[in-house]
Amino acid sequence: MSSDLLVLALLVMIVIAGSALCSGIEAALLTVNPLRVHELAARSRPIPGAKRLAKLRKQLGRTLAVLVIANNGFNIFGSLMLGGYAAFVFEQSIALPIFSVGLTVLVIVFGEILPKSLGSRLALTVSLTSAPILHILGIFMRPLVLLLEGLLPVITAENEISTNEEEIRQMARLGSQKGKIEADEAAMIAKVFQLNDLTARDLMTPRVAAPTLNGTASLEKLQPELLSQNSQWWVVLGEEVDKVLGVASRERLLTALLQGRGNLTPADLSEAVEFVPEMIRADRLLTSFRGDKNGVRVVVDEFGGFVGVIGAQAVLAVLAGWWRKSRA
Repeated sequence: MSSDLLVLALLVMIVIAGSALCSGIEAALLTVNPLRVHELAARSRPIPGAKRLAKLRKQLGRTLAVLVIANNGFNIFGSLMLGGYAAFVFEQSIALPIFSVGLTVLVIVFGEILPKSLGSRLALTVSLTSAPILHILGIFMRPLVLLLEGLLPVITAENEISTNEEEIRQMARLGSQKGKIEADEAAMIAKVFQLNDLTARDLMTPRVAAPTLNGTASLEKLQPELLSQNSQWWVVLGEEVDKVLGVASRERLLTALLQGRGNLTPADLSEAVEFVPEMIRADRLLTSFRGDKNGVRVVVDEFGGFVGVIGAQAVLAVLAGWWRKSRA
């Protein structure tokens, strides 16, 4: 009798341990951060198990099918086997229903709830450790898994890593609330996405307010205007309507005046300027300023007419949170 009880206890431990292992791994695979797994697998020296784990997560349906088969093998077949053996050991005594209730509680607590909680908390460690075991288990169960895939094609769907703008905003907001990233960093991420919704027309200084100079007038005649305004850059205009000759920096114009070269014109001191359409997105506009000396663009409409001017600081003001949408 004692040897039978020992065998029964050993079988109970095997069933619960197997169920716990499958449940914990399943919870870890579903909880682990896929971006973190992708980053570990993409390293020049990947962490052991990272590439295998990335491949398993890519075919998550197949991997979960393997785990579900194994887990139910322990829970269903193991329980039936234990029930039959327990009936033989206890010979229909009152101990049999007590054993059945106890086994159910043990499977629920130690075979499901506790291992899933630990698997979720230690998701990355458990997933990396179990990846080789799952690979081998998948090889042995391949015929059964292929049969299930034929009956249920949804299992074969690949689990692609993807995200969208709203998810990144939410992650940044949650990261800020949890103290993982600074609040200003989360705000900056939101402002970056805002650039995609703004155009040069939204951020430019309109033509009526843009600093302009007559390109044919001498600096001596323009001296009062140069001294009274603090614009860093001036749009140099020709005699014809919408004829933009270039842009000239206030510093260069004032330097010429101090050096006694007042007979020069803004056109003589102007620099070539790049024209941008008024509907260009602010994020594309910002990248165009990279490596540019003056950081100024003349904005034109669909007919090529001069409608405004914009500098890199106008786009950066959006990221810094200084820009506010003007009300009509």
